[in-house]
Amino acid sequence: MKTPLFNDQLIIITGACGFIGSALVRHLNDIGYTNLVLVDDFKKSEKWKNLYNKRFLELVPRDNAFNFIEDNLNEIEALVHLGACSSTTEIDGDFLLKNNYQFSINLAKVAIKNNLRFIYASSAATYGDGRCGFNDNESQLDKLKPLNLYGFSKHMFDKWVQEHELLDKVVGLKFFNIFGPNEYHKGKMASMVMHMYNQIKSCGEVSLFKSTDPNFPDGGQCRDFYYIKDVVKIIECFLKNDLVGIY
Repeated sequence: MKTPLFNDQLIIITGACGFIGSALVRHLNDIGYTNLVLVDDFKKSEKWKNLYNKRFLELVPRDNAFNFIEDNLNEIEALVHLGACSSTTEIDGDFLLKNNYQFSINLAKVAIKNNLRFIYASSAATYGDGRCGFNDNESQLDKLKPLNLYGFSKHMFDKWVQEHELLDKVVGLKFFNIFGPNEYHKGKMASMVMHMYNQIKSCGEVSLFKSTDPNFPDGGQCRDFYYIKDVVKIIECFLKNDLVGIY
């Protein structure tokens, strides 16, 4: 079991203003950690409001992330990479590959070279339609067929980790349909739970999708949901242990 040094070492969180990132900051604050460096693409987004009442050492624009890491290597213990374009309808492949794939590769290289704990967000979207199952058997990665460019960009990074024989050095977490506080800025990409809640508030009922699977009636489709506060506890566990691989 790894002995964490987080009382005097930095934890860098990318995508820190986002849904999962800001919830992780809240959770780490609640258990006593404020030695956090928050990285995000601030620009014109309203997601900075997700950082209200949270404690951290520094805010770093995404474009300055590598300069900050290089200048503070001796003080960094872990890098939690949650930053990405999470839109499943994004059709700009060059943007997704640059933002989700190449940026992740560059971060991983820095972390591994300098022996930093590296935890990154993969996605349930990598599983495609689910015909190949939903498990963390890394030997099955080649069989997965994501249905959109977002899922493909995440899958490509999982594959890069595997092909460079780094599965014993990093942690990848395939998040499934997470819901909870601080997802309001996501618009159409917010969870189905939040959209259902807003529909019930506004008109007293929920509009369900028509089924495209003969095994399920209209409105009878099934899906797993995970509450954000449970998810960030899992990330905390990986910060404190030495387990590796894709989960």
